[in-house]
Amino acid sequence: MKKFNAAGPSIPGDHYMIDPLTRIDLQEIESLIADKRYFVLHAPRQTGKTTSLVALMHHLNAQGKYRALYANIEAAQAARSNIESGMSAITQAIARQAAYYLKEPGLQAWLEHHSGLDPNERLTAMLAHWAQITLQPVILLLDEVDALVGDTLISLLRQIRAGYAQRPDAFPQAMILCGVRDVRDYRIHTAHHEIITGGSAFNIKAVSLRLGNLSRTETQALWQQHQDATGQPIDPAIYPDLWQDTTGQPWLVNALGLEVTWNDRPARDRSVPITLERYKAARERLIQSRATHLDQLADKLREPRVRGIVAALLEGETASIDVATDDQQYVEDMGLITTHPQLRIANRVYQEIIPRELTWIAQTRITHEQPWYLTPERRLDIKKLLTAFQQFFREQSDVWLEKFDYKEAGPQLLLQAFLQRIVNGGGRINREYGLGRKRTDLLLEWPVDKAQGYLGPVQRVVIELKILHQGLEATIQQGLLQTADYADRCGADESHLIIFNRNPQVPWQERIWQREEAVGQSAISVWGA
Repeated sequence: MKKFNAAGPSIPGDHYMIDPLTRIDLQEIESLIADKRYFVLHAPRQTGKTTSLVALMHHLNAQGKYRALYANIEAAQAARSNIESGMSAITQAIARQAAYYLKEPGLQAWLEHHSGLDPNERLTAMLAHWAQITLQPVILLLDEVDALVGDTLISLLRQIRAGYAQRPDAFPQAMILCGVRDVRDYRIHTAHHEIITGGSAFNIKAVSLRLGNLSRTETQALWQQHQDATGQPIDPAIYPDLWQDTTGQPWLVNALGLEVTWNDRPARDRSVPITLERYKAARERLIQSRATHLDQLADKLREPRVRGIVAALLEGETASIDVATDDQQYVEDMGLITTHPQLRIANRVYQEIIPRELTWIAQTRITHEQPWYLTPERRLDIKKLLTAFQQFFREQSDVWLEKFDYKEAGPQLLLQAFLQRIVNGGGRINREYGLGRKRTDLLLEWPVDKAQGYLGPVQRVVIELKILHQGLEATIQQGLLQTADYADRCGADESHLIIFNRNPQVPWQERIWQREEAVGQSAISVWGA
């Protein structure tokens, strides 16, 4: 029985999958190979690179024109700047994969007889030997190249470059270097503390290709494979949310499919329909799981090259973004952001993950608990909750904001941590933010009837966050219009606008206040913090 795959390369007989050769520009790749080019294929983690490369290898070999080999050389990462250890791992990986995929044990025998070769020449010599004894031109597909570190990576790139002029008679005709990053983004620290860029160490690259996400049609078609195979009905209302949540990021599409069709145990009964509410519950479980892919995403947030861009997006301020073009391209290559039609966080799940991860420690340390803010009717008392937050912010903001890596967006993040602590295990928070918005929009959804969950009555609360930059009244008037518009779009029961004053010269008794306003027929509570 096939399943959605959220771990490792997809296998046609075991997993639902889109034909991996349709996900790459096969015509361009075949043209580059015929033209004897060396080039880069890169994409974010768990996008389908390995699956596509293995499929490409089989496709090329089936034509009979080439001898193509896929090899994963990630094991050499542990060698770091130990060139002997690193090149041994790389050459052994290529030889093993040749024996496995091509049934050619000759490279392993060659390595045993030439173990004394200088490690800075060993790969060049092995590939030259292989190209000369093979009837068809050799095509080498190297995966996880950018996982390598320091002098090992430099030696790899330079040995490839050293044999380049002898192709195709005495070196591979074409080579694909695959990884998360483009080679131009490699920042290689040598054992002698030099910094060498990948572009200078590998200046024979013809082009960089990027493996993109699934299209909207492919995203739906992948899930449709499950319905076709099992007969389990999937509510079409899910598909707009699935696209917004993932924008076709392959791991997310598969992980959500696995969560809703398998990890949701009642749904293993294929007569149980996959409804929109089941899907939303599955999405929340996946976010809370902090799965490996999501954990790797969170780890990237700590990198200085990432922080400036993401902080500006969280804060909504264009003025605070001052980054190099290469850094923005790097963050996009990581899959964290997209730049079209405008700069924003790549998808709705990442929008949820990022603030949760940045405030994880704060969430676990905040002592406020959910029952304190529940009315007898099991509704959240938002005014009581925000009054408590004002006091919490007054007493502890200096301590917490100093701990945040993202200090620019600190007030917004601290409120989100406070709210997340309250709603965890009962409700959910939907977030909207992006560059130039100058605000963060939060929609809090709280099921009033615990037994019915989101199928019963749901309390919907809009909370809009703004930083005070201009005059207070002008900020409030702008914020009121924005809050009313967002509340109308969400169908909210109540609306709140919070204005953060980050001027330390203003005393707290002037920063903390609350008043009621109205826009048309909409009542909006305005809070100072």
